Amino acid sequence: MSPKGPFTLITVNTAPERAARLIGRMVEALKDSYTIIHVRNCETIDQIPPAVEQIQPDLLFVASMWTKEESLAIIEIAERERPGVVTHAIPHGLQVDRGPDAVVEHLVGMVPKLLEGIGEREGIEGRGERMGEGKGDKEVA
Repeated sequence: MSPKGPFTLITVNTAPERAARLIGRMVEALKDSYTIIHVRNCETIDQIPPAVEQIQPDLLFVASMWTKEESLAIIEIAERERPGVVTHAIPHGLQVDRGPDAVVEHLVGMVPKLLEGIGEREGIEGRGERMGEGKGDKEVA
């Protein structure tokens, strides 16, 4: 069976090299099941609206350095710019408390649930084009 996707992803992380490295590890771990394309990282909250408006991503992940309040604000911005975007906030402090391996492990466990939610919501097995509009799956730990 071929991988589901492609799914486009924007991350919100003040350390773009780390975001690219950790997302790259996640993509590699999930590549047999999903095609995920990390198209952009936003280092600041004010970068989110134009990035989401331009790219119209399927997914937006918020890094663990953002507080719960900041994560909720980021998710709200993303959903305003792209209704139906699937969002997920990595638990606050996970990178600092448990290290990069814990972040990758968390994402590898969470992403299939998020992506299967897209498939169930859209009634599709895989997708070759952008999903339809709908309510995002707000995930804030």
